[in-house]
Amino acid sequence: MARVRTRAQARPPVLELDPHAHEPPVWSRVLGLAAVVVLGAWLGLLIVGNVRTQVGPMDTTMTLRPSLDGGTKINVSPLGALYLDTHAGPVRLDVNVDQLDPVRSQALVDHPERLAGLQDEVAHDVEHGTLDLAERSCVAVVAGATALGLAVYRRPRRALAAGGLALTLLATSGATAYATWNPESVLEPRFSGLLSSAPAVVGNARSIVTEFDVYQKELARLVTNVTKLYDVTSTLPAYSPDPATLRVLHVSDIHLNPASWKIIASLVEQYKVNVIVDSGDTMDHGTAAENGFLDPIKDLGVPYVWVRGNHDSRVTQRYLSRMRNVHVLDDGRAETIGGLRFAGVGDPQFTPDRSTVPGGDAAEERAGDGLATALREQRAAGTPVDVAIAHEPTAARMTDGEVPLVLAGHIHHERTELLPHGTRLRVEGSTGGSGLRAVEGKYPDPIEASVLYFDRDTRRLQAWDAIRLGGLGQTTAEVSRHLPAR
Repeated sequence: MARVRTRAQARPPVLELDPHAHEPPVWSRVLGLAAVVVLGAWLGLLIVGNVRTQVGPMDTTMTLRPSLDGGTKINVSPLGALYLDTHAGPVRLDVNVDQLDPVRSQALVDHPERLAGLQDEVAHDVEHGTLDLAERSCVAVVAGATALGLAVYRRPRRALAAGGLALTLLATSGATAYATWNPESVLEPRFSGLLSSAPAVVGNARSIVTEFDVYQKELARLVTNVTKLYDVTSTLPAYSPDPATLRVLHVSDIHLNPASWKIIASLVEQYKVNVIVDSGDTMDHGTAAENGFLDPIKDLGVPYVWVRGNHDSRVTQRYLSRMRNVHVLDDGRAETIGGLRFAGVGDPQFTPDRSTVPGGDAAEERAGDGLATALREQRAAGTPVDVAIAHEPTAARMTDGEVPLVLAGHIHHERTELLPHGTRLRVEGSTGGSGLRAVEGKYPDPIEASVLYFDRDTRRLQAWDAIRLGGLGQTTAEVSRHLPAR
């Protein structure tokens, strides 16, 4: 017995392994679970997370999609899309307009009294469809995340945790969307694709029903023309002229692009423009040999208000001043043109190439100060200016507090800024797609212009349409409506 105990004591000890010794770190497991939740939820939405619903006379499909910016995208195939900044958050609402139901459409034609209640009907349909979409989306994200969790972890508890987290993520996204909901976004839509050329498709129900054949014919013509970059403007939206509205076309930085005149002429016709404002850099070097480029201005049929840019010379200015429909503004001179009072100043610097040493911001600020002084004098004389014009934004900013609106260019991309003392600065992009400079960079500059809408009585800015065409060799077009912030 003593020997047996000795052998037992001599046995080597048995080592027991820690079952958690080879598990990955906590942060790795958390990231892995997050990836499973997001991917599974997205797959669930993609496969089953959509709802077919009736909205007025249309059949639509509603879907939630992951997004960094949120908002709503309305697809009207094959015309393009309409974008609304309805909400912020990590999900976007996609609404696909599948077809216009002929029975319901004809019912509206036969019973026009139904049009009075169409807005409430559409609102009810959208609310009903959104609730159905929310319920289906909950099921979709939970099922997707749970199924993927089960496939990855092969543990029911982990899979259920993934489903629960996916539901929490969707609920949080919904709460964010609800908290940031902006019903006014419908007043500032952005169009893309062929909808840029035919926004009437999203007009009132009567026009959709009674003129649908017109839209079909228009679509055939648009498809034919869409491959021609500069023909796109011939089919941009033509809003019905309002007798109480003055329409000003703002162009800038044409830089000797001859195609710009065709675009401008088309916009004048389509939008029934009353006045054109050119904030400079129409030329490239300002030489007398370039003057013939300006001759199409005489055929535009409306007043053309112009200020000198840093690529425009005094030679250019004298040539334009001899044209009957051109109003050259410089040194703060003011004129009433087309129902609005304008004042402007030419750029104090002539820098057509890199060999010229510019005067810098100090020269621009002095020019802007001179314009601001002229604006104060006009107001004191009882003839306040409605719109001021300068080429360089630096000069334009000096008019803050002296005029409701100041227009500028120079920087080759559009922007709008409300200055500290209440003046709105509207900077236009390059209506010439930066001219010959379009071939210098990797991507061509877009062609940009704006139609500004003024109240005829108050002469205040009511809204503006920013028009953007794809640059050299591209065929895209986009029109977006903007309202001044109250």
